This record gives sequence, structure tokens and C-alpha cells, in this order.
Amino acid sequence: MLKKANILLKILIVLAVLCLVGCGSANDKTKKLKDLDFTVLAEEAIPGELKKLIEEKKMQEFKLTYQDSGFLYICIGYGKMSTGGFSIQVKELYETANAIYVSTLLIGPEPGSVDLTKKNSPSYPLVVIKTKAMDKSVVFN
Repeated sequence: MLKKANILLKILIVLAVLCLVGCGSANDKTKKLKDLDFTVLAEEAIPGELKKLIEEKKMQEFKLTYQDSGFLYICIGYGKMSTGGFSIQVKELYETANAIYVSTLLIGPEPGSVDLTKKNSPSYPLVVIKTKAMDKSVVFN
């Protein structure tokens, strides 16, 4: 009986070690290797074909990527808003072993800050981030 309990204990220890090793390798894939250099593009700097794609999608929330001439464009749109005055902050853009991670924050207008001409005009807040092209998928946080 004691021999069976000893074997069972060894099996449980081996399983626990395997679980811990497996969890560790998953963390390595999502560990930040480095922050990426990027530029937030003004509307006039967005490539023409990408502008067309954005125009088709801007009414709803969207996330898309586009590659052209050695650059990766990461686009995030927040859909139709009832007023103007919104801004978007790029919180993070970084590379891991297997992906590029991006995180943004939509910042609403401060109360009373929207002028009357924009108050009843809809807006379509979006951000286009330009960075060096890489052969990795983009994960939107």
C-alpha cells in the first residue's frame, strides 16, 4: 500500500512539473521583446487604397492591417459618434516572439469643450499607425 502511494505521489509531482513548464513556454511567446517605433498618420498621409478601405468600414468599429512598400499600417476605428472632439491615444505598440501587440484608448470630448458646429455633427474617430513591415500577426488589445 505504501509503495502505491509513493508511486502516485511521484506521478503527481511529474504532472505538476509538466504543467508549470508548459505555462512558462506560453509566457515566452507573449513576452515583450521591444517597443516598436511608429508614426500616427494624418489623413493626407494615408495611402489611397487604404483610404478607400477605411471609408468603407468607418461607420462601424473596425480593426485592420495593410502592408505597402515595406510598411505596416495598423488601423483602428471606433465607428460613428454623435459629436466631434474625440482623440485616440496609442498606449502600446510592441513586438513579441510571434506577434505585434497594439493597444489604444479612445478619449471622449471634455464636457463643454465641443463647439456648437461640431456638437450635432457626427464624427468617425480612427487612428492609422505606420511602422516597419514584419511577417507577424497583429493582436489588438
